[in-house]
Amino acid sequence: MAEDAGLDLVEISPNSDPPVCKILDLGKLKYLNQKKAAEARKKQKIVEIKEIKMRPNIDTHDYEVKMKAMNRFFEDGDKVKVTLKFRGREMAHQELGMKLLLQVKEDTLEVAKVEAEPKLEGRQMMMVLAPK
Repeated sequence: MAEDAGLDLVEISPNSDPPVCKILDLGKLKYLNQKKAAEARKKQKIVEIKEIKMRPNIDTHDYEVKMKAMNRFFEDGDKVKVTLKFRGREMAHQELGMKLLLQVKEDTLEVAKVEAEPKLEGRQMMMVLAPK
């Protein structure tokens, strides 16, 4: 019947009893499946990790600018890695850095959740935030 119609006999579900076959154009089926897969890929959102770098003695206006950028990243659905760099004698006052990161955590409480708590690695203190 498939040869008479000039189409292909395609096995749809080989495991069922009896096996199910359809008479259709195999090239068209492959094309439609390919288009469906491309459409699914187009709708995917790739989550990026954006990084915000600060210093422990950051000024209030600079802090507010960084927070605006962070909120924009959260609206886009991206994660944010907050990095605090210590230089020279700032290493002696790590509590200031921890206080700043806790302030960031408190200010983004309604739009983001903490994915990685603040931790010190060498001369940097890091924290990762993800949008809610």
